Parts: sequence; C-alpha cells; structure tokens
Amino acid sequence: MEQRLLSITILLGVLYFCHAQQEGSDCIKANAQSCGECIQVAEKCGWCTDPNFLKQGDSKSARCDELEALIKKGCSKTMIENPRGSTKVLQDKPVTNRKKDPAGQPITDRKNDTVIIQIQPQKLELNLRSGEPQTFKLKFKRAEDYPIDLYYLMDLSFSMKDDLENVKNLGTALMHEMQGITSDFRIGFGSFVEKTVMPYISTTPARLINPCTSNENCTSPFSYKNVLKLTDDGSKFNSLVSQQQISGNLDSPEGGFDAIMQVAVCGKDIGWRNVTRLLVFSTDAGFHFAGDGKLGGIVLPNDGKCHLENNMYTMSHYYDYPSIAHLVQKLSDNNIQTIFAVTQEFQPVYQELKNLIPKSAVGTLSSNSSNVIKLIIDSYNSLSSEVILENTKLPEGVSISYKANCKNGVVGTGENDRKCFNISIGDEVSFDIAIESKKCPSDRKSQTIKIKPLGFAEEVEITLNFICECECSLTGEPVSKECHNGNGTFECGACRCNEGRIGRKCECSTDEVRTDDLDANCRKDNGTDICSNYGDCVCGTCECKKKDNPEERYSGKFCECDNFNCDRSNNKLCGGHGRCECRVCICDPLYTGSACDCSLDNSTCMAANQQICNGRGTCECGVCKCTNPKFQGSTCEICPTCPGVCPEHKDCVQCRAFQTGEKKDSCEAECGYLHVITVPERENLPQPGGQTYSFTHCKERDANDCWFYYTYGVRNDSQKEVYVVKKLECPAGPDIIPIVAGVVAGIVLIGLALLLIWKLLMIIHDRREFAKFEKEKMNAKWDTQDNPIYKSPINKFQNPSYGRKGVVL
Repeated sequence: MEQRLLSITILLGVLYFCHAQQEGSDCIKANAQSCGECIQVAEKCGWCTDPNFLKQGDSKSARCDELEALIKKGCSKTMIENPRGSTKVLQDKPVTNRKKDPAGQPITDRKNDTVIIQIQPQKLELNLRSGEPQTFKLKFKRAEDYPIDLYYLMDLSFSMKDDLENVKNLGTALMHEMQGITSDFRIGFGSFVEKTVMPYISTTPARLINPCTSNENCTSPFSYKNVLKLTDDGSKFNSLVSQQQISGNLDSPEGGFDAIMQVAVCGKDIGWRNVTRLLVFSTDAGFHFAGDGKLGGIVLPNDGKCHLENNMYTMSHYYDYPSIAHLVQKLSDNNIQTIFAVTQEFQPVYQELKNLIPKSAVGTLSSNSSNVIKLIIDSYNSLSSEVILENTKLPEGVSISYKANCKNGVVGTGENDRKCFNISIGDEVSFDIAIESKKCPSDRKSQTIKIKPLGFAEEVEITLNFICECECSLTGEPVSKECHNGNGTFECGACRCNEGRIGRKCECSTDEVRTDDLDANCRKDNGTDICSNYGDCVCGTCECKKKDNPEERYSGKFCECDNFNCDRSNNKLCGGHGRCECRVCICDPLYTGSACDCSLDNSTCMAANQQICNGRGTCECGVCKCTNPKFQGSTCEICPTCPGVCPEHKDCVQCRAFQTGEKKDSCEAECGYLHVITVPERENLPQPGGQTYSFTHCKERDANDCWFYYTYGVRNDSQKEVYVVKKLECPAGPDIIPIVAGVVAGIVLIGLALLLIWKLLMIIHDRREFAKFEKEKMNAKWDTQDNPIYKSPINKFQNPSYGRKGVVL
C-alpha cells in the first residue's frame, strides 16, 4: 500500500513539474518589446519576424520565445531571428621554434631574427551574444635564446659597503654566466639610499656632505640614481660601478620603493626593450611604504610618473613613498619581474612582499653579496619556468574563465586555472579561454581587452563586438503605417514604438496610462491595487516592473505572481529542490512540502531488518517519527530506558527451562508467550547466517551464581523463540586445605618479617647513639693546670719601690 501511494505521489509530482515547464519560458517572461531586447534575454531566445504570427490579444512580447516553442506555435524556421556569436582569428603567427647546433648555439642568425613569438594567436575578434560564451585556445611556448634585460638596483647605505666591492665585477661575470641562457643580454645599474629630508637623513651641512659617522669617505645622500642605462658592455658596467661610493642615512628602513617605481616607469631612461625584463633589488634592510612620508611632512601620494633629471630622482621630497598595490600595478604594466636579493634577517619580510607581487622571487643574499650571481641565475630560472595569464580590465557585464593544460596532462583548477609551473625552454602549454557577455554595454560600442603572460611583453589583443540588435532591424521602415499613425518603426515583423508611445501597434500614449477606463482592466477582482502595485497599466494591460536582478521577475495578468517570494529551506528558494512559480514552490520529483524540503525517499528510514523505522514509527520527509515514546534514533532502534532483551526475558527463561526464578509460581500466566527449545550444549545454539530472522545471544546468572545461556529471537510471523542450553555452569566449591595452609604460612612469614624489621631498626638506633657519644667525647676539652683542688706552695709579691721587680720570699 505504501509503495503504491509513493508511486502515485511521484507520478503526480512529475506531471506537475512538466506542466510547470510548459507554462512559460524565461524568454516570454522577460516581456521583450523588440528583437534586440529579446536576444539579450538568453542564448536560447529567438524572435519571430513573421508579421502575421501573433493571434488576436497576444502581446508583442510573445514573439520572443525558445526556438522549438516558436516553431510549434506556427512560426517558420526561416522567419526566426536568432543571431549567434563567433570567434575570428585575425593574426595567428606560429610560435618560434629555434634550433641549436651541436655546440648549443642557435642556428638562426640572432641579429636577423629579431622577432621571437612565444604566444599564439596574437589577435582575435569575438562577436558576443548575451549568455553565449565564445572559446578559443591560447598556446604558449618558452622560446630558445630569448633576450633578457637585467637592471641591478642596489642599496648604497653604509651597511652595504662590503657588498659594493663584490658587485664591482658583476657585469662581466654575470654576462659570462648568462651566455648559457641567451646570446642577447643587457645589464644596467642603479642605486638608492633614502629621501633627502629629516628624519630620514641628517640635514646638517657637514652630514649632507659626508653622512658617515666614521672616517669613511662617503658620498652625499640621495633618493635614487640611474648609474648605468641597460647595455651589453659588461666592462662598462664594472667601470661605472667601481666609481660608486657608499652613502648613509639615519633610520633602518630604506627608500627602495621610490627607486623601484622610477625604474618601472622611466622606460626610456632605463633603456627597457620589449623583452624579458628583470629587476634585481639588493638590500640588507627593510623598506618604507605609503604613509611613512608623513614623518618628513610629505603627504602627497606618489603619482607613479617618471621624475628623473640627469638620472637623479628629483621629487623624493615632494611625493610620498608608493604603496605596494601601486608598485604591483606598475611592475605588471611594464612586464617587469622582480628578484629580491636580501639578507637572511629580512627573508620573512620580503617573502610576504613576494606573495603580493606576481612573478617575483626572493633569494638569500650572503653578508657580502658574494653569491649574487648564483642567486640571480636561480631566481631567473624559477620565474621563467612559471606561466601566469592575466587580462586587462573587462568591460561591464563581460566575464572570462581559464583552463590550463600544462605539462604531462596536468590540468589547472581553482586558483591554478590560469597557471602552469615547471616550464622548461622549448616546452609548450595551452589554455582554454572562454569569454562571455551577460549584457550589452550602455554605449554598445566595441571594446578591446588584452591577455598576456605575466612578466612577458607579448600579448593577445581581443576585440569584443556585442550583438545587441538583430539584422532585421537594419531594414526597418521608419514612420510606418503599420504603427498607428506612423508612431513607430516597423522592423522584424513588429512595431518599435517612438518615445512616448506604447502598445502592440504603438496605439497608446504614455500620457493615457492613468485613465479610469484603462485602470479598471488592470485591477484583479475589483481590487484597489493597479497591477498589484508591481506594474504599470499600459493601454489597459499590466506591464510588470523589472527588478535589478534579472533572475527575479513579476508575472501574471495583474503582476500578481513572482518567482522569488516562495518558502525557503536552508536559506535556499524552495529548498533547492524546485522552482518558484507565482509564489508557490513546484517541487522536483521525490520532494514535496511548501518549501520542497520534504523528501519522499524512504530509504533513509530503512532499518537493518529491512523494516521502516523498525516497525516502531512512520517515515516523514525522510526522517523516522517514532510512535512508541520509549524508542528513538534514526530508525527508532534505541531505547534508553529499556532493560535490554536479555534481562527482560531472564525470569521467563528460568521458569520455563529450569522451573526456578522469581516467576516460578506464575510461569504459565506471564511467560506463555515464549516458545522454549532446549539444546544440550552452547554449540547447538543458532549461529549467524542460518536463520531467516535476527536473534540475540544472552548470558545470565541465577540466585545460586550459576550461569545459563540462551538465544532470543523473533520470527517473521512475530513468534518469539528461545533456545536454552540445558546444562548450567556453576562455580566449584573452595579447596579448604590450601587456604588454611596459605593463611598459616602468611602469618608466620609476616611475623618473621616484623622481627627482622625490628632488629634492623634497633641496630641502626644503637649505631647512631654510639656515633653521637664518640663525637661528644672528641669535643670535650680538659684544662689540667687550673685544678680547683690544687694549691701551689710558692707565693709571689711585688715590691713597689724596687725597679718594679718582684721579690721572692
């Protein structure tokens, strides 16, 4: 019966769901008044251009519907306007494949082969229709022998004195090492200290000339100096760097951010080419950033422009330090990859900065910069092996998605959907890119966006054309007789009304909307609200208001319906298991309830014995409601107050099987419901797998401390069966002789132990007393000359008048 009822419920749900699907599509509900409005509703919407398509009483918006629906309603397929988006490749030069000879040198003449292509295609044109994404594949191949520009930006505060000595020969040494990577390498040099205002430096005249506190000969402090423009002459680098002198400042952080900003934006002064650009930032201190300039009275934000005169930054006293976000933007705009070569002490600080700056690396600089070449090579290899795509700002309503196809079949997902790692020279990866427009821009003009790999100069230029109107609108007839007194343009089989005119044939003026006669047709059941307060009465017909969210709509003849005011469950409209139609949830199959939160699937209520809720309750919305208050649990299997099966039937099993126990006298009356079967041994009790019903093994003890075993089970016909082992297991009596012998032996042993302990304690006590006596004896002092009993026979007298000498008598 339950299964039949469930089947009927599911069938009704399916029929109701199908009816709701046919009731009306999103295309119709959008109330589009022209072909252009229709094709922007959704990708599936088309517009019937047949002038005779509509029936009497149909609104103009009925021309906008799904293609199959329009054909079923009698519109010829050739009369349906349904423009599609497209992708056109304008420039598709293949990526460069540079071969090397056995010696490892490129076969192609480097000077005559100046254009290296690493990304394909280079230019595309996309025609976007709302809701229809256009996809294309972007290929990237890391080219052999790609040119590199490296600018070495060094902190010249006093603590970097020994580092400067090691950098003086950096040019030729680094060029020698970079020959293994590229034959076209240029290097430049710049230095920085700090803003030339208090409290960053001392402004006393003597300290402005020589800021060092020792006898060192230091140069005057400066903010940033472009010492050497990018060059392929390593000896020139060594020569100019050898002429540099250390300077000094007062505080610990340095003005490196000012220098980085100028290096990024002063492309002509630095000499950046449209190749791989590396900025090596070398320091042994922290950095000032936006807001720190207030200490020196500088509050004007950094303008991000070049202010170099004679290769010196001249506006450090005028503009504040740049912010990290500002630096990120300028480094990205100018395709500069940053390598922070810092000492171990400041590794954590610059590691956090690296996480904020894409395509940057951090290396540990030795105390005297002796490892700087290895650091640069390792950091470059790390940066160049990573490909991260980025795009310029997208027009309003346009979205873009990426899917990376990396080496060895690795597919980027989540945060890595636009990244590929461990890309070696000559490796090729690709990205599947989809661009979608949700709506036409307000100006409806073409837009251009660019996609490029971070840190690389090459980019893909994409022109976006938006399909906002149908082709049939180009052949429209202005001031047409088809449109009531020429009040509109007849295009795409319908009238596009002039401003101030509305209606199927532009027969109504917006000034006539509030007349009494027309308003009466817009009230439901003679109510007082026109179009339920959710629309306007236009020529006697309600035109529902549109909400900011295009997914939420009012509908119905009187705008009395909507698709967003239905009941919710788990903060989801219709519980996520249905759709909202006219403020009523239309549930998916297997769900019911006002919020579609009641599941009709009873599999969650099925107990282990294949009974619904163990036969102790009903399944409501996929959850057991226990009818017996003693039971609880997901399938009414738990009874916290019940004694358990074994204790519950113990007395009855005793009286039925052994004629003992508390119910011995009333056994037949109280225990007749049990069918008792005796077995000789425990091995004869029912075992798992051989029964057609569940059972429980029990072990209980009687009043004589004897154990008896039985198995309790309920057959499918509800008959309760008990299998009882006929033989009781009683404990054996105690053996008296070993117990008495043990007690006597224990007493004797305890007595001997006590005597031994007493004797040991006495020996210890006597020894302590004797030692105390010996100690006191040694401390005694005997004075034998002052015996009070002894009296000397000699007397002595002093004659006062004889030389103060005593006379013996």
